[in-house]
Amino acid sequence: MGIRGLQGFVARVCPDVCRMVDLREMAEKHRIDHPDFPPVIVVDAMCCVRYWYTPENWVCGGQWREYLAVLENFIKAFMAAGIKLVFYFDGVVEEKKRDEWIKRRLQNNKEIARIFQFIKTHRKQPGREMFVVPSALPTFTRFALKLLGQKTVCTLQEADFEVATYGLEHNCIGILGQDSDYLIYNTCPYFSIEKLRLDRLVTLMYSREDLCRALGLSLTHLPLFACLLGNDVIPESLLEGFWHKCLVTSPNKNNSYNRRANIILAVANYISKLPCSYSSLKQLKGILPLGSDETLLYRGVQSYLLPGQQSPWIPPNVTNCQMFSLQEKTAVCQEKEILQLAKEQHIRSENYTIFNILSSGQIECSNSLEDECDTEIPGQALIYRPARQHIYSVLLESGKGGAYPVVKEWFVYFGNPLQQPELIQPVQPSVPGGTPNLKTLWFAKGPDVEKQRYSTFLACFHLQDGMEELQALEAPVAAFCCLLAYLMMQVNSLSLEDLNAFVAVILCLKGKSAAQLAGLQLAQVDSRAVHLGAVFVRGLTTLLLANSTCGFPFRMDDLMPWEVFDGKLFQEKYQQSHRGCPLEELLEGNLVIMMCIDGNEDKNRAY
Repeated sequence: MGIRGLQGFVARVCPDVCRMVDLREMAEKHRIDHPDFPPVIVVDAMCCVRYWYTPENWVCGGQWREYLAVLENFIKAFMAAGIKLVFYFDGVVEEKKRDEWIKRRLQNNKEIARIFQFIKTHRKQPGREMFVVPSALPTFTRFALKLLGQKTVCTLQEADFEVATYGLEHNCIGILGQDSDYLIYNTCPYFSIEKLRLDRLVTLMYSREDLCRALGLSLTHLPLFACLLGNDVIPESLLEGFWHKCLVTSPNKNNSYNRRANIILAVANYISKLPCSYSSLKQLKGILPLGSDETLLYRGVQSYLLPGQQSPWIPPNVTNCQMFSLQEKTAVCQEKEILQLAKEQHIRSENYTIFNILSSGQIECSNSLEDECDTEIPGQALIYRPARQHIYSVLLESGKGGAYPVVKEWFVYFGNPLQQPELIQPVQPSVPGGTPNLKTLWFAKGPDVEKQRYSTFLACFHLQDGMEELQALEAPVAAFCCLLAYLMMQVNSLSLEDLNAFVAVILCLKGKSAAQLAGLQLAQVDSRAVHLGAVFVRGLTTLLLANSTCGFPFRMDDLMPWEVFDGKLFQEKYQQSHRGCPLEELLEGNLVIMMCIDGNEDKNRAY
């Protein structure tokens, strides 16, 4: 979240705090100063995904091959300058940020509703000013970067804390992101992804030291400064009275600035006069309406202290516990071996969200481009819930008496007010021969276990009877068939035309390059196809979850959207199919390829 308005304030009021820098020159200087250590930039990837997604089309489900090419070019630009990149992704939603997460998700729902209204009215994609990232973009970006050979880390806590820590401990030349918290942490320099010019490798660098000079503060003031402006720990609602007092006494008030800028100046002026001591913090606690939680200010300051750092605002005998996760102590899963492997895979971005379930019994899913007015297609969260219930059953295993721990789901869909998590009961899948335990699925070896992994995976999607046919297909095609067959079983409103459109995509995608797909032009955009595209892509994340749980019967790379889906191509095939386009034309001559998708009805079979 960062500190609201701080970067805008810097740009308007004290522009000397930031300056354009040449990253090549900085890398060369680093090599001279530290010949044994290559120059490294640590990247806050969650800040960057919306800037990385530059394909023209974004509403149709994602231009995944184009996006993969964009990421590859991004990496190559830094490699050419001899700069190594390390990418960090948020691995959890911390409870202190839950209210803010919910607030943003509900706001995103409104934005998505406006997007669908625009599409229905104009039959085209809105302008970039209404841009939202394609569904599951951060998830698949992680795997894309791994595929491209990059070090990718999924965090166990607040991503900006881990990014700042890595930057400090590894003497990085800087942090690339777009979060004003990096102006507060006492770590390596902070570079703007928004202002990055990739062709020249120049961007804006923010200087904490210059910010302090402009505000009359020292570096040790910055954590308290951030807290008193409002951040993830201390909500702005508690600070209004304090801000008013600061504004009344501030000599720096300027009528040409907006209120937020004057608040920033007034708070800085107030803090600059405080002695840097714990007693000052205690006095502040008396001024602020912290209610029953008197530790709020203390915790807020401490949240900016990286390992080994101390603050005059906090007694020296108090250790910084930010780095110590309590997840293992209260973990739902008590099998240490299982939990440790899940944690290691989580950090290395090798699995998908199962560590969160095993450790906290909780899972989140953000917004998808779904049309709240289309009542014939349920929200993707509801479509894939039966599969998730089976996955939870495999993952958590039953305790005494056959009871499973419930899983807390924070899934965004229209009609869910997100006032509290939904408590989801695991349901045992129908695995031939019985459901194997996690130790077998994760650690055992041999052909029999491989068969168990595959059959358990299929059982999560009610497809255990189709194992022989699916195993005969190429892995990405088999995964695609699993997902499509499941969708046809779960969504009654899906038609043969919908099915043919999906099948046409995977058959026609194989020979198409990113450039060819980028050149594909759509005469119009269909809102229902937009919705279906988002549902399908979210289904791929459900495949990732099942695959991680079942011991990886598929390579994760085989479950990626660039292997099986393209948003514009699906739009084209959807519209052709619903116009009654001949099958040979729809499939672009791929009639020789036969695909069989098992199901209970005739509509579940396509050739």
